[in-house]
Amino acid sequence: MDAKTDDSSAGKCPVAHGSAGRTNRDWWPNQLDLGVLHQQSNLSDPMGEDFDYAKEFASLDLDAVIKDLHQVMTDSQDWWPADFGHYGPLFIRMAWHSAGTYRIGDGRGGAGAGQQRFAPLNSWPDNANLDKARRLLWPVKQKYGRKISWADLLILTGNVALESMGFKTFGFAGGRADVWEPEQDVDWGSETKWLGDERYSGDRELRGHLGAVQMGLIYVNPEGPNGKPDPLASARDIRETFARMAMNDEETVALIAGGHTFGKTHGAGDASLVGAEPEGAGIEAQGLGWSSKHASGIAGDAITSGLEVTWTTTPTKWSNNFFDNLFNFEWELTKSPAGAHQWTPKGGAGAGTVPDAHNPSKHHAPAMLTTDLALRADPAYEKVSRRFHEHPDQFADAFARAWFKLTHRDMGPAVRYLGPLVPKEELIWQDPIPALDHELVSEQDIASLKAKIVASGLSVSELVSTAWASASTFRNSDKRGGANGARIRLAPQKDWEVNQPAELSKVLARLEGIQTEFNTAQTGDKKVSLADLIVLGGVAAVEKAAKDGGNDVKVPFTPGRMDASQEQTDVHSFAALEPKVDGFRNYVRGKQPMSVEAMLVDRAQLLGLTAPELTVLVGGLRVLGANTGHSKHGVFTDRPGRLTNDFFVNLLSMSTVWDPAAGSVPGSEEVYEARDRKTKAVRWTGTRADLIFGSHAQLRALAEVYGSADAGQKFARDFVAAWTKVMNADRFDIAA
Repeated sequence: MDAKTDDSSAGKCPVAHGSAGRTNRDWWPNQLDLGVLHQQSNLSDPMGEDFDYAKEFASLDLDAVIKDLHQVMTDSQDWWPADFGHYGPLFIRMAWHSAGTYRIGDGRGGAGAGQQRFAPLNSWPDNANLDKARRLLWPVKQKYGRKISWADLLILTGNVALESMGFKTFGFAGGRADVWEPEQDVDWGSETKWLGDERYSGDRELRGHLGAVQMGLIYVNPEGPNGKPDPLASARDIRETFARMAMNDEETVALIAGGHTFGKTHGAGDASLVGAEPEGAGIEAQGLGWSSKHASGIAGDAITSGLEVTWTTTPTKWSNNFFDNLFNFEWELTKSPAGAHQWTPKGGAGAGTVPDAHNPSKHHAPAMLTTDLALRADPAYEKVSRRFHEHPDQFADAFARAWFKLTHRDMGPAVRYLGPLVPKEELIWQDPIPALDHELVSEQDIASLKAKIVASGLSVSELVSTAWASASTFRNSDKRGGANGARIRLAPQKDWEVNQPAELSKVLARLEGIQTEFNTAQTGDKKVSLADLIVLGGVAAVEKAAKDGGNDVKVPFTPGRMDASQEQTDVHSFAALEPKVDGFRNYVRGKQPMSVEAMLVDRAQLLGLTAPELTVLVGGLRVLGANTGHSKHGVFTDRPGRLTNDFFVNLLSMSTVWDPAAGSVPGSEEVYEARDRKTKAVRWTGTRADLIFGSHAQLRALAEVYGSADAGQKFARDFVAAWTKVMNADRFDIAA
């Protein structure tokens, strides 16, 4: 640019200071985002690569922490006074909302990383004034430092809050390591305004994996659907959103009633007097938000949800009074001082039975939310509620178990649990796997087993496909799935279309024969599990394919997996892991709301892969014949079954030109043809999951690395490393 035409930048600091400059995303909003594959790196982590949170937590005096938390409960602070002189209800809400973002559909959300500290969660309308709860905990976090994460502290505090108010919890497990930046991979919805609900279509069908009815809510609108005070309609929303968090009707009733046994909501005045959320507040607010100009703005003048409800006569003590009030009164619709829909007993009943949160001389009638009355209006919920009302012991047990599930659901198997308060009982939702009960195979045994597998008549394609299908169910989000347990041989996984049930049955039968022969021949307690043998089959196949492709490689293998039983497998829960799209296997089932390539990146993120690992795995899996249904799409090689870089060489070649194939279905299985530029003959076919590696600038740059003339050995080495990472993704018993 001619300096005379524009000197607007002269003398200015070259560093951007909150400027409104446009990004690539602004110019090309549909551009595939690979940033989700590179979050939470060491570049944002202040603790250093040698930091071992499990080791630090093991050295923590947990009893001392709990004692300190008990003291915090009743140490009311002038800057945010405790309701009823007890912070317990506030901390229960804090812990609940930390964990309650979990959704079973993709395993994302939940309490596992302490994300409530960061945007957007720290500024959601439903999390209003939880910033105060975390500030109340800072002296405790400051005291114990690295020995307890924020993620663990938030949940532990919720447990201590319950215990301090007379409730016996089921247990507590530590092990949630903090992260240091917001998670970018979670789709919280496309709405651009708080409480927007464009996520619905048809007959109130909630889009995708979303777990809340409106943007910025944890589950449902407490006033009713879209603010309409209809308890029965509210029950439908409750059932849908809680089911998406893996809760059944009994657990849902227990959680709502148990949580609402304590504390109150806050709607003392006009909500328009409440200031900006933490992320929108001024710098002088120091990360706090929702400053209110209604009178004092605190204590009895506080505004959070706009609702002004106290459910029970003893809001800081465990009781069955929630159900007493729910069923003993008839309810009429009223409004809070802030104008929100809520319910009070008809005819002035119950007046004077509920204490004021801050003035001992004042008393009130109990009140209920529309969502509370749903537990009476809905026939199924009412049946559970009346049983709990008549049997308080069942209610207490159900709430204890549901609370533990709520706060630990995203931690994965119990082997990841830390600390002395871990319950001993095995729970089905933990996806239990038997403990190792035999001597492991030796290196000599491994070599012998690999030879038998290779000689079994099973092809490289069959062995690779089976091992990949077994291991690639892993989700780093909630640590579910993976090869350990060999659940690929059980319902529902054995019947998934993507796993090619007929071929899978054949491969498993052959491997089971090898397993039986080996185990029967042992004189001691040495055994090999089918879970190990499935992975070993993949190892043997990759080594053979690499050798046939001109590269001798040794694929690492660590035995120690065990075989789960069908009784240890919740079929309904595991159904959520079934892929509708798997770009690694070029599989698409029906029309999808996202592009195939976006779902490929999403799956890679769930597997914990980087962009280079994604790239090398797709290229390798294609030439090894891992496509579902043995599709030829993306198999850009004349020598399938050999681990070569042919996928990249041929994709990047300018000797062909790509066009959509006849009958290709946009939004579903979009197929393209590569024709020879001279002869016009079809050379290859591919899908969007293939062509993206030549189209997307970043992925093309990676493809060029592996498509280069000198890349053969590097490609094989990198493929083996990425393959092994996936095979061991759920091996929490071994060091990474």
